[in-house]
Amino acid sequence: MNEPLNKRRDSYQSNIGHVMVGGSAPVMVQSMTNTDTADIAATVAQTKALADAGSEVVRITVNNEASAKAVPAIREQLDAMGCNVPLVGDFHYNGHTLLKTYPDMAAALGKYRINPGNVGFKDKHDTQFAQMVEAAIFHNKPVRIGVNWGSLDQQMLARVMDENAGSANPKDANGVAREALVRSAIESAAAAENIGLRKEAILLSCKVSRVQDLIAVYRDLAKRCHYALHLGLTEAGMGSKGIVASTAALSVLLQEGIGDTIRISLTPEPNGDRTQEVRVAQEILQTMGLRSFTPQVTACPGCGRTTSTVFQHLADKIQTYLRNQMPSWKHQYVGVEEMNVAVMGCIVNGPGESKHANIGISLPGTGESPAAPVFIDGQKAMTLRGDNIAEEFMAIVQKYVEDTYSQGQKQNVA
Repeated sequence: MNEPLNKRRDSYQSNIGHVMVGGSAPVMVQSMTNTDTADIAATVAQTKALADAGSEVVRITVNNEASAKAVPAIREQLDAMGCNVPLVGDFHYNGHTLLKTYPDMAAALGKYRINPGNVGFKDKHDTQFAQMVEAAIFHNKPVRIGVNWGSLDQQMLARVMDENAGSANPKDANGVAREALVRSAIESAAAAENIGLRKEAILLSCKVSRVQDLIAVYRDLAKRCHYALHLGLTEAGMGSKGIVASTAALSVLLQEGIGDTIRISLTPEPNGDRTQEVRVAQEILQTMGLRSFTPQVTACPGCGRTTSTVFQHLADKIQTYLRNQMPSWKHQYVGVEEMNVAVMGCIVNGPGESKHANIGISLPGTGESPAAPVFIDGQKAMTLRGDNIAEEFMAIVQKYVEDTYSQGQKQNVA
């Protein structure tokens, strides 16, 4: 899949470890651990799981001496496992001290996140901000200047409020907060450049928790700077609420070409899988046609013509199978992530959708003949019958992958 023609290509391009960010580079998927970073084993395990799920950068909390001391060991263990995903250090309040005190930690990280709202207060703000930027320069690391309206620099907010009060066309409270967010990010980036940080090493984010505010903030930010932008609806929520809100906000911005990295900030269900946020980010990008990560399954929603649940179970089984195969397939079969599989439940749209897919099956609906035609690259290839349709179809998918995609040869698939 190609990037849309309107992708914002004027943003400065940098790299986080081996991952290119900004400009014409693909929109990158980021995630964050929720383990205690000082718990090395747990953090390594979760980072590896996020990377295996497709996260291209993983952020970890570095909030105290124990977590700072753990970072080099985490990096070492991940490397030993063949997991080279870059780590981003998330610093608040004491990052200037930790980066100076623990240079091995500073070197092991792939990027630093600085929050201008809590890097230091009053007369300490500029000094401590400069210390973090100087550490990034010394270790040759990029920096995300991440502004969040839950921890907005109060001095900046007060300044914007004072200016707004004297304006002939004053903004409402939300407008003032958005202006303060954008200005905090841009002025902090300018300060970092003045200290000596290369503009290509700076990424910006202005995170809020409401969809329309996020869209407005990033539209304004994109107009006023050329830095690479990290998108995310902060505190998006749990379950469908968080998924829908994040998708609604990010899809608008991505369609307008805004955004170089994305993160879906879902609240995990109790004992839930942290990798869900990675899958949602990938599915947003893939559904919009911006990137391909894993073969997609087209499946009908079901109706009165499909009282049998066979197609539902088969769609779920195939989708799970494809995702589970991707960690190995992506190294063996170039282009397989663009494959489309259709699992349909009756004759109305089944054959047509199956023909549009690379490989598709139309299962019998209520009252239909107990036969399941299989279509490969638009042509009817065979008809499956009996009790082992699911297993036979999965074997057909596996053979199609082996025959169609090969190492080192990108395939053009419909």
